[in-house]
Order: sequence, then structure tokens, then C-alpha cells
Amino acid sequence: MGKDKIMEHNTRVEQIKTYLERLSAGEELEKVRADFAKEFKAVDPAEIMQAEQELLQGGTPLETVQKLCDVHAALFRGATSEEKVANAEKAVAASVKEKKLAALTGITGHPLQTFTHENEVLENVIRECRNEIEKTNTLSPERFGKLREVAIHYAKKGDLLYPHLKVKYGISGPSDVMWTTDDEIRDELAALAKDMRQNALAKQLPVQKTEDHWLERFRIVLQRVEDMIYKEANIFFPNCALNFTEEEWFGIYRDSKDYPVCFGVENATWEAAEKYLHTENCSKDVRNGEIIMPGGHLTVAQLTAMLNTIPMEITFVDEDNINRFFNEGPKDFKRPGMAIDREVFSCHPPKVEQQVRHIIGEFRKGTLDKVPIWMEKNGKTMLVTYMAVRDAAGTYLGTMELVQDMGFAKEHFLSDVKAKEAALRAGMED
Repeated sequence: MGKDKIMEHNTRVEQIKTYLERLSAGEELEKVRADFAKEFKAVDPAEIMQAEQELLQGGTPLETVQKLCDVHAALFRGATSEEKVANAEKAVAASVKEKKLAALTGITGHPLQTFTHENEVLENVIRECRNEIEKTNTLSPERFGKLREVAIHYAKKGDLLYPHLKVKYGISGPSDVMWTTDDEIRDELAALAKDMRQNALAKQLPVQKTEDHWLERFRIVLQRVEDMIYKEANIFFPNCALNFTEEEWFGIYRDSKDYPVCFGVENATWEAAEKYLHTENCSKDVRNGEIIMPGGHLTVAQLTAMLNTIPMEITFVDEDNINRFFNEGPKDFKRPGMAIDREVFSCHPPKVEQQVRHIIGEFRKGTLDKVPIWMEKNGKTMLVTYMAVRDAAGTYLGTMELVQDMGFAKEHFLSDVKAKEAALRAGMED
């Protein structure tokens, strides 16, 4: 961007800030909108976000900016560059952001496609809610429950998109403003759900004022949900599309699988992401002195210390029945270093060897996944747990043995029993 373009951009941002400040001061939306329309034929989503961000940096309280979030949507509705282009051309986007967004939402299984489909279903749910209220002056718990699935949509945004846009790309407006609005919407829906249960709003209430008040609150939050759809489609998602790399989208795709299905929109398979993630998992395990794992990366020192900190004796035996790992520290079941790379059965006396062979054999066949054994050893109550270790495909990789001193649990429950016995005796004496 040339110097002149930068100056023009900054000037426009300053102008936008004045409109937001006027709204903050309590000026009527329609008057501000009329003045805005005189000065701007179109506004770029990035300009809106920068204006909000600069207001926050300039000392405007977050609560103030956040409260304006809903009216921002009304002020700029129909004025973003993306909408102007869409209205003019109906199909082909002229802006970089919209082209990028359109390209990504067209990819089967891409997170932005999933988010967009969720919003499309959500719009239908909103219409159904309004139609039902208009016809019956009430709302069924089923339809209300469907709307509350928006919490899943917001949770995914909050975990996967907002923080990344803020931390990686320095775009904090959505995280600081829209995220708070999401939370307020969820909280209000939760409060309405509580009131619905308490007041049995699905039935005809004898006190009409109570029901009317609930419905008015619901109409307000419903509008906020609708406005958020607009802001996502025209401001937030375009900025994510423009900034996030393909590898970052691959990671978001992977992480999104951990969330429940929202509005019946299943996560479609993104072939490119699946191929990348498979290759990544099969690539070098060590990079820059760190061990790379699907859940993160650790140095050998960090991993060793973490495993040694876990209050258990940990043993891992591989798929070939070879001892591969013992964590360090004092042990009730001694694990000599010389046993590493030896067959596990050689470490057990004959009287228990057959039992160990049987357990591992069942793990290998897939008929067992876990065997807990309680015992007393050296005056201690011990829990020894054998667990089958399998990969994501269910392939047997080995067996893990966990030995835990359960003295703390025994002491806890015994003290509880003693307390109850003491209370009983005291009651009998009385």
C-alpha cells in the first residue's frame, strides 16, 4: 500500500471512529447513519475492525465498545465493500477478502464452509422462532432448544478463531468485542431457558405479563443472534480468510472435530487437510531439539520431568513384548535399567508369567483394554493397572503398566467412616 493510500485509509478509519463515538454518546442511530451515508459509499471490514481496535487502545472502555457491537451491524449493514460488490455483480466478488472467503467456503469440509452452513441453518431456525411467536404468542421448548445450539457455534469461534486472529495477526477487535457479545447471548439464552422451565412458558401461563416479558427478552436476543450472523459473514470471516494460512486452517479443521455437531451440520471430510495431517503425523518426530506430537511439542527434558512428576510408576512394553520405558524415581516394584530392551516376561516370576502372557494376549486380540489389580505390598494398598495402548486406528502398539499407591484414598475413606461412626456414637449417647 502506497503512502497516499495509507493516509487515505487512516483518514477513513478516523472518520468511522467519529461515528462510533457519536453512537457511544447516545446519538440516535438513524441520524448517525444518514451522515455516514453522505460520506461513505462503501466501507471495508478491516476499517471497521481497526476503528474499534483504536477506540479500545485510546482508552474507550471495552464495555462501551462491546455495547455498540449490535448497533455497529445496523450502522454498516449494506455498506461494506463485500455487500456492495455482491449487490452489483451478484456472483463474482471484486474484493480480495470476498474472493478469498468465497474460495474457502467452496472447499468441501473447510471450517469456513462448515461455519457458513451452520449460519444458514441458524437463519432458518430464527425465522421459525419468529413465525411461531407471531402465530401463537409462545415458543416451544424444542425450537428454543434448537436455537441454543448456537452455543456450540460460538464455542468453536471462541476457541479456534478469535484467539488466533488476535495473537498471530494482532487483530484484537473481534476477540475483545464480538467474543463478549457471544458470551452475553449464550448467558441470556441460558437465563431464558431457566425461566422457561420455572414458569412453564410452553403452557398457557395464567399471568400473561410474565410471558410477554419473556418473549420480549427473547426477541431482543434473537435480533442479536441475527446481527452476529451478519458480522461473521461480512466482517469476521473475510478477515480470517484473508489472514490465516492453509496450514492454520488444517489445524482448525483438526481441532473442530472435538466439538459436537451444531444444527445438524456434520463436519465433511476435507481431503487436503486429511492428507496433510496424516503426513504431519508420520513426519520426523524430532524438530529443533523437540519431540513433535499431535498434542504439542516438548523437549526431552520437559517430557522426562513430566513423566517423572506423575505420581505413578509407569512402564511401557511395546507390541513385541519388549520393555521400552520406565519412569524414574522411588519404586515399590523395582525396575532395573538392565531390563530395558528385554522381553517383559523375563521380568516376572514363573507363578505370574502366565497371567501376564494372558493379559497381553487379550490386549493384542482386542478382547480386553484394561485390567486393574488391587494388592497389598510392603504394608501399602496398591492399584496396578494394565492398559492396552492403541493408535487412532485401533492398532495395538503395546501395554502400559501403572502402579499407584492408594494409601491416600484408603486414608480418606477410613477417616470418613470413622467420622460417621463417631457421629453415630454421639447420637446414641444423646
